[in-house]
Amino acid sequence: MLTDADRALIDARNFAHLGTVMPDGSPQVSVVWIDRDGDTVLVNTAEGRTKPANVRRDPRVAISIHDQENPYSWITIRGVVEELTHDGAKEHIDALAKKYLGKDVYPWHLPDQQRVILRIRPTAVARSGD
Repeated sequence: MLTDADRALIDARNFAHLGTVMPDGSPQVSVVWIDRDGDTVLVNTAEGRTKPANVRRDPRVAISIHDQENPYSWITIRGVVEELTHDGAKEHIDALAKKYLGKDVYPWHLPDQQRVILRIRPTAVARSGD
């Protein structure tokens, strides 16, 4: 479902906006760092935040990403969170810190914080030029 250009946009140092569904049905949007495993989109967050609570109740999400160098180049992804996992989440946030900050270790990790990876299967993709 993702094209090579979509993958390149995700792989680059571009911020994304993740939309989840609140209990009352209203949207909730967060700016997030983004990554992928093949065509599975990965978002790293922490337990206790709104995102994991929302997707446990309703796994539907939407993601918007635009190229930092050319904001007219963008994709939107609708998808489903197929898995929330703690396995490798600390290492993953460190890898994202390297990608986005150039740091080997995520600098804002709290000692009692448990990281979680949202594994998102895209169900629809729209892109600039579609």
